[in-house]
Amino acid sequence: MMDLPADPRAVRSREAILVAARRLLAGEGPAAITHQRVAQQAGVGRATVYRHWPRSEQLLLDVMAGADMPFFREPETPVRPWLHRELRKLADELALPEVSAVALTLMQGALWDRQILLQRDHFIRTINERVDAALALAFANREIDNSVDPTDVSAMLVGPIVYRTAMQAGAVTEDLIDRLIDSIGIRSSPTRADHPHSS
Repeated sequence: MMDLPADPRAVRSREAILVAARRLLAGEGPAAITHQRVAQQAGVGRATVYRHWPRSEQLLLDVMAGADMPFFREPETPVRPWLHRELRKLADELALPEVSAVALTLMQGALWDRQILLQRDHFIRTINERVDAALALAFANREIDNSVDPTDVSAMLVGPIVYRTAMQAGAVTEDLIDRLIDSIGIRSSPTRADHPHSS
């Protein structure tokens, strides 16, 4: 049987699919990466997408490897509501089966596949850098008192959301997000530092 990647037509269709999928990811997020949507965007048959990627999480993993992660970009002040929105967006994406499958693949596959290990480490590094920028902004805006390790903060914020969605298959409530943000010491408002829960 012919090796598909060696076939110039297969190479072209694969690249067209990845380009289309990256465009969808950037514009609409991971939920848009379905065989049907990607096939329409790339101008190929759905069977062609299935031939290259039998499962949607495989396609999403490859697409995300070459794309900018859509979470925690460009922090804003006040940081707390911005962070709440970002965590809500992350939780909603992870609630989708194909996205949670990618998260679990990154965790499990990194144990035996070097390429997946590199992808996982890239995602972790990106999250840590973006969380660090958000923490610096919160500190400058007097929403947080102490400098904290962004690696720890990433684990405290993202870890429970991955666990609740991907492992427990449960919903992430607004209250849970608020409690996660409370756990890292970001106040509701710098002008109400003594009464963080006041409305």
